[in-house]
Amino acid sequence: MDVQTPALTLGHQFADELPEMAVPWQAEAAPEPRVLVLDTDLAAELGLDPAQLTAGLLTGTELPAGAKPVAQAYAGHQFGGYSPRLGDGRALLLGEIDGRDLHLKGSGRTPFARGGDGLAGIGPMLREYIVSRAMHALGIPTTRSLAVVGTGRTVRREQPQPGAVLARVAASHLRVGSFQFARATDDTELLRRLADHAIARHYPELAGDYLGFYDAVVAAQASLVARWMLVGFVHGVMNTDNMTISGETIDYGPCAFMEAVDPATVFSSIDTGGRYAYGNQPGIAQWNLARLAEALLPLFHDEQEQAVPLAVASLERFAPAFTTAWTRGMRDKLGLAEDPSAELTTDLADLLRAGRVDYTTFFRTLSEAARGRADLTRALFDDPAVFDSWLPRWQALSPDAEPMDRVNPVYIPRNHLVEEALAAAVAGDLDPLHRLDQAVSDPFNERRGLARYAEPAPGDFGPYQTFCGT
Repeated sequence: MDVQTPALTLGHQFADELPEMAVPWQAEAAPEPRVLVLDTDLAAELGLDPAQLTAGLLTGTELPAGAKPVAQAYAGHQFGGYSPRLGDGRALLLGEIDGRDLHLKGSGRTPFARGGDGLAGIGPMLREYIVSRAMHALGIPTTRSLAVVGTGRTVRREQPQPGAVLARVAASHLRVGSFQFARATDDTELLRRLADHAIARHYPELAGDYLGFYDAVVAAQASLVARWMLVGFVHGVMNTDNMTISGETIDYGPCAFMEAVDPATVFSSIDTGGRYAYGNQPGIAQWNLARLAEALLPLFHDEQEQAVPLAVASLERFAPAFTTAWTRGMRDKLGLAEDPSAELTTDLADLLRAGRVDYTTFFRTLSEAARGRADLTRALFDDPAVFDSWLPRWQALSPDAEPMDRVNPVYIPRNHLVEEALAAAVAGDLDPLHRLDQAVSDPFNERRGLARYAEPAPGDFGPYQTFCGT
């Protein structure tokens, strides 16, 4: 007997509960939509049959009955400057499935558009697909890319390229900037309803406890950014509208993974001052959370003079929470039974930075050093003596290689391989993207035939820059 697939429905909780922050809108028609990549595992998690995920649905042009697509309103600090009205300028929230958002990028201009055509090219959308797939496989909280659909339209950026729409799934798309927008309206009840909506979706045990809610967001972001740092991830555009309330990574525009260790690493073409450099990410996260506290002050206490100390006390928990998460993560990367001393990890950071050693390769080969074969790691240093001076101190702590292999990846989205895959995709060849996806979606297990996906960029790859692609 045939089993009937349940009809696809899209909830509209956000649109119903917060109409002041939701502008009803429709996606632009795609001339020749074609599904390029689809995450079938994610579809299964959502209880969806891939056959339901048509190009029309994934471009927002053929939605199930009852859907209420909206462009979401939010504000934000972008590179430190405040913009009171940002919002989904080229994106749409189609609705909710199984408690999670289904959201589009590149679906056309909305009333929040800030110039431009509201469209997206295949390169930036596939970048988000491959990097978010990798982040999920690394165990880092992230929005997920369900699919990328080619539109059959040419998009003009630095160079003309095929157009595409990304279908993204998230616990929600609520951001620090969402609360900044609500606060700017001077409507405390809207702010309260937004907070209640966020708490119900992400922290239901904290119903009515707005300070506890803020504490939870601080803790989630401290843990998230520590995980970024532990794998060498550079977000590249940590504006307040790109920091989620759920603690998921969002917006894979000018992002990349650090190779040679350097806290000043910047990949974004627009981050000319290094505001969002690798080493600055914890401090920027705390700065963003301070902006969230400012937005939430009316919910902490009726009197601002009493609300501010409460917010400050909560915000001050970020630094120790980050340090704890990072130290525990470094303990696991080093294969130790107890947290390493600050001296051990600081000295390691210094020698990696001085030697400009490849971050991912160092930690992966270090597990072989724990097995008694240190030559692979020594070979990463121009002067192996500096490593030899640190090695016995670590070996004296009896590191265990097996757990190290479970947390130190073999494969990350190497920047030169991402660019290779995207260039091929723009030219119509998706095979390099699929091969890269095969590697990074199972990052901890070394496999035959994938050696080039574990290697740093060749010396002639040159300084690497990424672009937002808007």
